[in-house]
Amino acid sequence: MIAFLQGMGTGAGLIIAIGAQNAFVLSQGVRREHNWLVAFICSLCDAVLIFIGAAGVGLAVAKNPMLREIAGWGGALFLVYYGFCSMKAAFKAEALDDSTTDTYSSRWAILVATLAVTLLNPHVYLDTLVLIGSLSGQFDADGRYLFALGASVASFIWFYALSLGGSLLAPVFKSRNAWRVLDFLVCMTMWVIAWQIVPL
Repeated sequence: MIAFLQGMGTGAGLIIAIGAQNAFVLSQGVRREHNWLVAFICSLCDAVLIFIGAAGVGLAVAKNPMLREIAGWGGALFLVYYGFCSMKAAFKAEALDDSTTDTYSSRWAILVATLAVTLLNPHVYLDTLVLIGSLSGQFDADGRYLFALGASVASFIWFYALSLGGSLLAPVFKSRNAWRVLDFLVCMTMWVIAWQIVPL
């Protein structure tokens, strides 16, 4: 259960941040243009990459005590840095502009656009394959996959929540203060998880 909850916390902290993918999902939710398909593609891509990371990178880390310690410290330092970036973003607090997102009429067009927004972003591989995959190596075989499952569940919840509540959230997140609060919460989440995974 601890592995699952830490996975959810890590996944949520990495996913819930203003960026191209979240702005895209939110905008499609507001427009109600294949918004469920968009949420499904984004969360499925995350889940596949997370489990690949847990099965490969996490396994390699788990078998090597030195790599496990390096992963613990490296992951903690990265999360501290990520939290710092979120804190910095909270002070900048850019508002969401959904007018910059193009509209798509066909399912094929939205499929290609969603895959591009998701898979052409280098951070998705760092977050899922490397970071979450290596952090899962802190646990045993079952724990690694529970950690990955928790991170995947957080991804599904977030993307479907964005899609479902798009019409309600869009007016709110045009406010800089809304993004400021959200970025601050992401920062706190990252720092708490960093403290928990330090191999002391």
